[in-house]
Amino acid sequence: MHGTPFDITPFRDIYPFEHHWFERNGLRHHYLDEGRGPPVLFLHGNPTWSFYFRELVKDLRADHRCIVPDHMGMGLSDRPGEDKYQYRIASRIQDVEALLDHLGIDEDITLIAHDWGGVIGAGVAVGHPERFSRFVFMNTAAFRMPEGKRLPLSLYYVKYGLISPTLLIRGLNAFSRIASHIGVEKRMDPHVRKGYVAPYNSWRNRLSTLRFVQDIPLVPKDPSYGTLKWIDENLSKLKGKPMLVIWGEKDFIFDMDILDVWRARFPKARFVTYQDAGHYVIEDARDRILKEVGKALRRG
Repeated sequence: MHGTPFDITPFRDIYPFEHHWFERNGLRHHYLDEGRGPPVLFLHGNPTWSFYFRELVKDLRADHRCIVPDHMGMGLSDRPGEDKYQYRIASRIQDVEALLDHLGIDEDITLIAHDWGGVIGAGVAVGHPERFSRFVFMNTAAFRMPEGKRLPLSLYYVKYGLISPTLLIRGLNAFSRIASHIGVEKRMDPHVRKGYVAPYNSWRNRLSTLRFVQDIPLVPKDPSYGTLKWIDENLSKLKGKPMLVIWGEKDFIFDMDILDVWRARFPKARFVTYQDAGHYVIEDARDRILKEVGKALRRG
């Protein structure tokens, strides 16, 4: 019998969706399935969850089918130990592929991805380009680190254990708490901030947020480097399909150097940037993003 990792009740006013689960390898994956019409697959990053896309789902479900999974170990999905789940990019890609198969969705998919959702979604898309019709990427990457670019110190210290990542992330929930403050340029509503942090309310419930950072592939010896290299080398398979790239310019992780790579790789994409937005770009520029995404999806 599975339980939920936290009480969703206090957030039903801002996250008013029906919940769905599917089981894979004995683990329950949570996802939203809202609306009818052309499918839109939303993929969140770290340390967020499906909650991040709540306003886009409310807007698009009138004429689209919105599929929004919580990655394993996050949101309302199960919290397995590492004896039951491998917290790697490849595992995340396989989870999404399994969800699409479970739902029988195999064509005309729009991908909307943020943060780690970009590389995961790109991994699914380069493996099955025929399934996807358009892409929306927000403050994310789907390629190796640009030459000479360094990981921000805050992530570098956690990845390589130069500070105690176990104590900070699993003990104090520092990553989720801090991100909800420094990931935005304007003050986040306290109730919304609690919604972001709520799934990571215990030592056990924070394993995935830690492993996401530690799995960042930088050099060939990193376990997920081969997966990222494969995605990078096949990213050109996404060319020729409509792409919208949305960017908060004040993001200290996915900064303007990363945006420049997107520009170079996809010069025909539409780029929309916001000088007054940070990493959680939807929270800073919600209404403007709803307009841009709606326009991109509804004009065919």
